Amino acid sequence: MTEARVLVHATSIALGRAAEPFGGRPDVGVLLIGESGTGKSDVALRLIAMGARLLSDDQTALYAFEGHIYAEAPPTLSGLMEVRGLGIVTLNPAPPAPLVLAVQLELASDIPRMPDNASYKLPEALQSLPSLPLIVLHPFDASTPAKIVAAATAAAAGKFG
Repeated sequence: MTEARVLVHATSIALGRAAEPFGGRPDVGVLLIGESGTGKSDVALRLIAMGARLLSDDQTALYAFEGHIYAEAPPTLSGLMEVRGLGIVTLNPAPPAPLVLAVQLELASDIPRMPDNASYKLPEALQSLPSLPLIVLHPFDASTPAKIVAAATAAAAGKFG
């Protein structure tokens, strides 16, 4: 039986080899959310350069499987990524991955230094599942990709927050 998919405006990646320096799991995913133009694809591209793999760009299909939230690309977008200045590039997409973290990308400069714990509000059809930890980061800081992998590694190990 195929689980129902819920589309969200988000980009998602699987950690892949980017998890190695942090001792993390390569098979888990991160959901990048934010308004249009906030750098979701840019952050994903930098994560991919670190060894992560693309799950989806711009639109992500979320679904429940064995009590976890999984992410994948809608079939028409699988392996496609819009890279500003280059256009649409084709990548080898990662297989669906369980999400361990959501990252809200904000262009504002008032990101708290020591934030309170927060959770990503899942779409209504998935609200029976455990929520994802949510962090807020500035997309264009040089350390943003490393912060994402560090947080995702901690979240996957149950040590976040």
